[in-house]
Amino acid sequence: MSLLTVGSVAFDAIETPFGKTDKIIGGAGTYIALSSSYFTNDQKIVSVVGEDFPNETLEDLKARGIDIDGIQIKEGEKTFFWSGKYHNDMNSRDTLVTELNVLGDFDPIIPESYQGVDYLMLGNLAPSVQRQVIERLNERPKLIAMDTMNFWMDIAWDDLMQTIKMVDVLIINDEEARQLSKEYSLVKAAKVIMDMGPKYLIIKKGEHGALLFNTNGNVFFAPALPLEEVFDPTGAGDTFAGGFVGYLAKTDDISFDNMKRAVVTGSAMASFCVEKFGTERLQNLSQGEIYNRIMEFVDLAQFDIKKELV
Repeated sequence: MSLLTVGSVAFDAIETPFGKTDKIIGGAGTYIALSSSYFTNDQKIVSVVGEDFPNETLEDLKARGIDIDGIQIKEGEKTFFWSGKYHNDMNSRDTLVTELNVLGDFDPIIPESYQGVDYLMLGNLAPSVQRQVIERLNERPKLIAMDTMNFWMDIAWDDLMQTIKMVDVLIINDEEARQLSKEYSLVKAAKVIMDMGPKYLIIKKGEHGALLFNTNGNVFFAPALPLEEVFDPTGAGDTFAGGFVGYLAKTDDISFDNMKRAVVTGSAMASFCVEKFGTERLQNLSQGEIYNRIMEFVDLAQFDIKKELV
């Protein structure tokens, strides 16, 4: 099934306790598209870059089967740039530089060849831009998933509420879930958030796994894989989203049971992402590596218990 990703294609500069980089390729759209490209060959992306963005990187995306006709190249302008420094716990970070550049007035243009897509993944962007994408599609996709963050809750609450009503799956972290719902308990928070519109909610808990909820009261928990070293958590959440929606597009099954498998797949992809800086680890994975990593997650949570012991 076809998948449309909307999100930033950008530059990052990252510093962690393991080292630092100069400008490297980043952006939510990049991570999502690379991750999902391992599961679907019919993938398209809508984004914007400046004339400073390397053409070879765009060609690399094409080589992975990603249709880049929806990436606008603004001559005379610069690509979005973010720089951050992670603390020793790798869970918190300081933003050092944010340069919106071309993203500041991004007008998402949907090529005619993109109409009729089956699945839509809205990466973290202004909720008004996310809503524009939905409104510019001639037909509603089979499933619309959306990511957002605290920033939009702070400055664009009304826009965010309008957009959330239009999506099927909302993907956020635990801090964002608490802010959005004004509830500390994640179970209570999930109920409040799903009352806002989404049928499904995924709450990411970083190194503590991810929770999947639906409006029927079903809950699923996927653990995080214990890793010896985490080099760079940048893009892990977007990589998770790409693996999740990419798996759904591949299987074309949006049942709760299949979403469980999609959550585990997304978690497996995110575990690869953090092993290297930027998108490096996502660019040369084998299907065997992905399968083995998913099975590690299965083994982590699977166990038998004798009936007489319960």
